[in-house]
Amino acid sequence: MKHALLILCQHRDRRRKDWHFAGTNLDSGNTGFYMHKAKCVLAGFTAMMAAAILPSVASAAQCSNTSAGFEAWVEDFKGEAAGRGISPAVLNKAFANVTYNKATIRADRGQKSFKLSLSQFMQKRGGQTIISRGKKMKAQNAALFNSIEKRYGVPAGPVIAIWGMETGFGGFMGKEHTLSAVSTLSFDCRRSDFFTNQLYAALTLVQRGDLSPDARGAAHGEIGQTQFLPANVLKFGVDGDGNGHIDMVRSKADALASTANFLRGHGWSAGAGYQQGQANFGAIQGWNAASVYQQAIAIIGAEIDGG
Repeated sequence: MKHALLILCQHRDRRRKDWHFAGTNLDSGNTGFYMHKAKCVLAGFTAMMAAAILPSVASAAQCSNTSAGFEAWVEDFKGEAAGRGISPAVLNKAFANVTYNKATIRADRGQKSFKLSLSQFMQKRGGQTIISRGKKMKAQNAALFNSIEKRYGVPAGPVIAIWGMETGFGGFMGKEHTLSAVSTLSFDCRRSDFFTNQLYAALTLVQRGDLSPDARGAAHGEIGQTQFLPANVLKFGVDGDGNGHIDMVRSKADALASTANFLRGHGWSAGAGYQQGQANFGAIQGWNAASVYQQAIAIIGAEIDGG
């Protein structure tokens, strides 16, 4: 222990000249030297005491690109979240079945469909099927889409295109445990800050009764029929059916109204065009960063609106 302290002092003495007291010459007097040494020892002792007392907090706070330390990180995060207003009972319930999700990591590292050409992407994602089914959905839900356009200024086409592209009109919303997916990406170093925000949003949704702790969705924690990330549910989610909750999974009215609200929140202007180069294309760009996805939504939406 003593040797460790002396090494610490010597190391800092060589690299941190500003630690010496102003006007002190270590070669000609001992006063500054002993004061400097005492300061080093005190600093080293303090650091070691902190390491001895708080080792789990220090290690749990670290992100990782492997599963190592995930359980400790979860416990540390629960303590932090409780301090930020999430009920301990909600936290215990929310994290009861949370595990490190390797499928989420694989998906995060291997998003390949956006590397396709537009025609390849349309074929892979079933563009013509979405158009055909989308026209039927528009007719079957005419009153809903009329009310959405009246309220948000967004026509049915692009909303239906997103609905079809994301989940096949609610047919497949994903199989990954949502809270595990978001927790894993919060713990993972690649985009930890972004997904920590998503995790807090998901916990808020659980606390207010708008997300089940057992909910399942896409690999990155997207929720419901149009695959909102949790923070976007908080910001743009709408109670479209008027039942007092925002249920992106079971309520198509909530999911579709929320989608239109998202587009409006990203600059959608009622009555303006939404093809590439037109005023509302920027709102579609806000939905997804991939160019082929943006173009596909605009093309499919126009076909549905034109039908």
